[in-house]
Amino acid sequence: MSGRRLGVLLSGSGRTLENLFERIADGSLRAEVALVMSSKASALGLERAAKRGVPTAVVEPARGQSAADYSRALFERLREARVDLVVLAGFLRVIEVPPDFAGRILNIHPALLPAFGGAGMWGHHVHEAVLASGVRTSGCTVHYVTNEIDGGPIVLQRSCEVREDDTPDSLAARVFEEEKRAYPEAIALHLDGRLRIEGGVVRRAPGAAPSSPDVHDERGGRGA
Repeated sequence: MSGRRLGVLLSGSGRTLENLFERIADGSLRAEVALVMSSKASALGLERAAKRGVPTAVVEPARGQSAADYSRALFERLREARVDLVVLAGFLRVIEVPPDFAGRILNIHPALLPAFGGAGMWGHHVHEAVLASGVRTSGCTVHYVTNEIDGGPIVLQRSCEVREDDTPDSLAARVFEEEKRAYPEAIALHLDGRLRIEGGVVRRAPGAAPSSPDVHDERGGRGA
């Protein structure tokens, strides 16, 4: 599928990857997963990909290896696979973005950036911080990846209620339901050429309105 080849990077179970497979299968996301890569050979997401006949690769960091050296090995594989867009799906390694991939890497964060982002804010750490803060709304943020952790231009966000009786697990489950809708939409917007970055802020081309009132636009620029 020319111009719509995805490279998916993950470190864990591959739930986000499976959601993308389902959206591709039902025709709501016109794309092809060309390569799934992991920082861990034990990642269940690699098995999910292999079952669907998708090529996989493992690039484990060497002891003491710098982020720059690790990233060079990672992106060389992505170039070989001729991917058009890199999708981070629970990838737990810091990467350095090479010039030819600037504006071609997306990530989804389980909170409404710029709140609850930055170093150490991943997985349940995010949901624990949200609950400890007392805020009443959480959600997810899709953003372009830069060399600032969680600091790239925001593409879109979806929100959900934080309930009085929430635990990190229950909140995570509700946020993930929003992620399942937000990520395929953001990927489609990028692949359709309907996004552009101007001054660190993502702008949508005419006709690229949010599909639901729960999808917020990208005003507000970079996350923290």
